Amino acid sequence: MTAPRATVRLQLHKDYTLADARSQVSYFARLGVSHLYLSPITRARAGSQHGYDVVDHTQVNPELGGEAALRELAATARQAGLGLIVDIVPNHMATSTDNPWWHSVLEHGQASPHAGWFDIAWHSVDPELHGKVLAPFLGKPYGEALAEGAIQLRHDAGRFHLEVYGTRYPLNPESLRTHGPGDPGALADYDPATDAGRARLHALLERQHYRLAWWRAAPEEINWRRFFEISDLIGVRVDQAKVFDAVHEMVLRFYAEGLIDGLRVDHVDGLSDPIGYCSRLRAALAERVGQRPAELRGQDPYLVIEKILADDETLDDRWQVDGTTGYDFMSQVGAVLHDATGEQTLTELWESIARDPRPFSAVAGEARELMMLRHFPAERLAAARALHRVARLDPRTRDWGESAIQRVLWDLLAVFPVYRIYADERGWHHMDRVRFDHAATQAHARIRLDRDGDDGPLLDLVSGWLGGEAPENFPAEECAARREAIRRFQQLTPPLTAKSLEDTAFYRYGRLLSRNEVGADPALFSMAPDVFHRRCASRGRHFPHAMVATATHDHKRGEDTRARLTALSEFPALWSDTVMDWMNRHVPATYNGNGALAPHPADLYMLLQTLVGAWPLTLRPDDESGLQAFGDRVSAWQQKALREAKLRTSWVVPDAAYEGACEDVLRKLLLPAAEADAPAREIAAFAARIAPAGIVNSLSQTLLRMTVPGVPDVYQGTEFWDFSLVDPDNRTPVDYAARMAALDAPDAADPEQLLVNWRDGRLKQAIVRGALQARRDHADVFEQGGYVPLPILGSRGAHILAFVRCLDDRCVFVLAPRLCGQALRTEAGDDPSAPATGLPRIDPGFWDTTAVVLPHRYAGALLRDALSGRERRVGADSILPLAEALADYPVALLTAG
Repeated sequence: MTAPRATVRLQLHKDYTLADARSQVSYFARLGVSHLYLSPITRARAGSQHGYDVVDHTQVNPELGGEAALRELAATARQAGLGLIVDIVPNHMATSTDNPWWHSVLEHGQASPHAGWFDIAWHSVDPELHGKVLAPFLGKPYGEALAEGAIQLRHDAGRFHLEVYGTRYPLNPESLRTHGPGDPGALADYDPATDAGRARLHALLERQHYRLAWWRAAPEEINWRRFFEISDLIGVRVDQAKVFDAVHEMVLRFYAEGLIDGLRVDHVDGLSDPIGYCSRLRAALAERVGQRPAELRGQDPYLVIEKILADDETLDDRWQVDGTTGYDFMSQVGAVLHDATGEQTLTELWESIARDPRPFSAVAGEARELMMLRHFPAERLAAARALHRVARLDPRTRDWGESAIQRVLWDLLAVFPVYRIYADERGWHHMDRVRFDHAATQAHARIRLDRDGDDGPLLDLVSGWLGGEAPENFPAEECAARREAIRRFQQLTPPLTAKSLEDTAFYRYGRLLSRNEVGADPALFSMAPDVFHRRCASRGRHFPHAMVATATHDHKRGEDTRARLTALSEFPALWSDTVMDWMNRHVPATYNGNGALAPHPADLYMLLQTLVGAWPLTLRPDDESGLQAFGDRVSAWQQKALREAKLRTSWVVPDAAYEGACEDVLRKLLLPAAEADAPAREIAAFAARIAPAGIVNSLSQTLLRMTVPGVPDVYQGTEFWDFSLVDPDNRTPVDYAARMAALDAPDAADPEQLLVNWRDGRLKQAIVRGALQARRDHADVFEQGGYVPLPILGSRGAHILAFVRCLDDRCVFVLAPRLCGQALRTEAGDDPSAPATGLPRIDPGFWDTTAVVLPHRYAGALLRDALSGRERRVGADSILPLAEALADYPVALLTAG
């Protein structure tokens, strides 16, 4: 085996440890995965719920059980035939004083052996930061924090230190020259309660290697690279050999010992040279293959990267990885299940409600400029200064000033089309040039609108400095300056793009929230089946071992929440009439433009979509405690959505009155009531009406994930229905006891009973398990086999995704429906408070004579559905009617023999 067959992603933290994962190994093995795919295991900040705030790369997090627990998990997994893949975080670490490398930098400054390990600009043009690192961690402006005693000199265990809002900071050893290390008498001299003490304390702080500052100073003043805009995560210079070795020593040792089988690299685009880094990591893993246990030496190391690709973007031939972690597939499979005929109606509905006719691209552009102005000014300025240095090194360009370069850089960043490009000392690669030229063309168009200046020639120069000309062709000093400018630019565009799109524009534009997902473009409403097939076939040719996912720890909405919302594209008129009726009758009708009287209609519309999409399958509208619990979940989503949008409230300046108005509307919509026209009852009824269509979408995307080229990943717990919202809702505890019990239930293999009881989630688990078992039984077909769409005959051909995976003369056939909402029974039963009685089963009559055409050698063959266990006879003309193939489940996975 050269790659995982299938993975299950597990989110580890102090409440779900390595021991907890070990206790579920037998369940994961029975489900059919081949590898456990673990969130970061390195020591993180105390209490971390995700592990991405690493403080020590050299030890397994004690809160997870430490290295002993990892070894026990690995041993148990091996006994069950499973391996381990680990998520690593090379790009950044936490700025916590528990981080020994960071602590050393704070204490010793540039004299620290780790001073160059972090991406710090020690030689700042700001004299107050020259030779210092900004520490923007104060809850108030520095002067206020000092005056109120939030900063105190303390003495403990024979040493002085600073206590800042309860956090311990080291002192420069030379800064208390008049007091010995064990002399506590200094404390009274530095008491901030007195004018003299406060002055001495301020003077002491000025002698440190760091400058304490208000957290809001970070965007303008920061002199080190952050992770996105998060000021307690600092960039690591993993491009340096000694830093690379220190960061990876432990995980490479684990690989050599056979404890783990591969790595997932977090936020690879944040690195200065992602392609070079991946090549180096691949080589480091390959060097250790011979050290692994004998039974594992035949396996190649598995290496995937977390990277978001634009819709028309692919990894090029320079990458030494197995592929991405699957956001690209998540977008593609979602898009192909959307009904293109619903786009216009839903677009007009959104524009009417939001009172904003702009397309998503304009909304995203506005968000991008806000990010440049407010959230990344320091990073933008650093890039401009790096470019200005290049200009000054050539007499022909030295007269271009920094302010002019800032203008051009602004225009270029505002239109940059992808997360980043990958220029190096040789300049642009072919696709880098295509991307950059596209951006430059748009930037030139922006520049031409300025009738009082001409920055066009400067833009052409900047293009050359950023990779249009190979830095290696210039003298050493200029080559180094150009490479620094390229690095600054290329490490700015990824966080700028992510924060503009995922964390701002996605919460401003709400045409259909199923398309507002990480890795997706809300402007791309749908995808034609032939395009979807081409994308899958291309992945099979170029990155057959890339991960394919439909849920992650970062998703905005659970895979089944999205699948239900997707169904609205099939009922656009019904949804439009229904939601407008709700907004007219159930929510405030007045809005004065500043949020004082009522929530903005756009916010209300996105709230109503969320209620419909995430409504629990068994929640009754008269269940007071259930409605309260659901409301609590949606309330957390709503606050995050409103603040991320940064329109009427924000994280920086929360508007309690506006958020309170939105909360009030949410709670009123979810009041338990007996009246037929009560909001909760109407929302529940509508959700129940479209739920079966959503379930068919869910089953289709589940089967496609399990069968297209790539390594399918099951995000923890999503083998049952996943109607989660954005984190932390998507990281809640999983009831594994219920999932294990479902495997042993008497009707676990009975399609009829699973369909009747579809709300309990066992139906989805059966599809997952059946597909994973088929991948195990036909591992070589799924790992190496081709991907070919099957011909369709009949009037309903647009409603099926059918393809074959073949290796030599062995084939498996996949049938996944799309746009079948009109073919399902969705009427309610006699009890108006009960969920609808419809089943996620497509009426056989819907298919009429539509059939798939199989290869001629399968004429008359007997095929077995790996999902239901039932047999299907192919016609003598090699045609298989869909009404017969999909008689049990809405989806089918057919194998021969």
